[in-house]
Amino acid sequence: MTTINTANPGANVNDLMSTMNAKKAEVDGVQADTDKFMTLLVTQLKNQDPLNPLDNAQVTSQLAQLQTVTGVNKLNSTLESLKASYQSSEAMQATNLIGHGVLVEGYQAQLSGGKAILGVELDSAADKVQVVVTSNATGKEVATIELGAQQPGVLPIAWDGVVDPTKVDADGKPVTLPDGTYTYKVIASRAGEELKDARTLSFDSVASVTTNSKDGVKLNLPVKGVVTMADIKQVL
Repeated sequence: MTTINTANPGANVNDLMSTMNAKKAEVDGVQADTDKFMTLLVTQLKNQDPLNPLDNAQVTSQLAQLQTVTGVNKLNSTLESLKASYQSSEAMQATNLIGHGVLVEGYQAQLSGGKAILGVELDSAADKVQVVVTSNATGKEVATIELGAQQPGVLPIAWDGVVDPTKVDADGKPVTLPDGTYTYKVIASRAGEELKDARTLSFDSVASVTTNSKDGVKLNLPVKGVVTMADIKQVL
């Protein structure tokens, strides 16, 4: 909008300043932009140079710009609304997880009462999967869990602390490890070649949920700490 009334430039400045600084009732952003644009256009038409008036192409171009800006603003408003709705839905889902056990990326298990839960995640099929357990107390490998062939996905494992199913003590019972913290790794292979897309998972529980507009929904786990919904590999 470049054509002005050269006969009285001071009046044009005053008109435009009044237009930009006019006090109006609060309206939404899209409507406010539309009103401001239309007011400026009318002011321009009223103060155009009679010897060089706006042609139809200029007016049409400016109206097209208005439609573009209005469309973008409406799209932004819609996206913000969808984002808020998604965060609200995600928060509701997260609160339902409080008190539930979950599997997240990790490599440690707590053996208590001869019971522990751990897991592995495979991105591709394997014809042999092993979980090798190391004692945190001694730093030595103390057990190997044979899982055989497995398809891609998350595999939860209930471990009873047995060192080797084929070994028994003097009472004929399987030899088990004492309670404590153990570290483990997964070894997966196919056709004799070790796979690089196998990961270990550890067991944890959801203690509480934190949500805000900046960081979204966060889950607070006693061991792992703060994670997102995407970090949860499986709910047990």
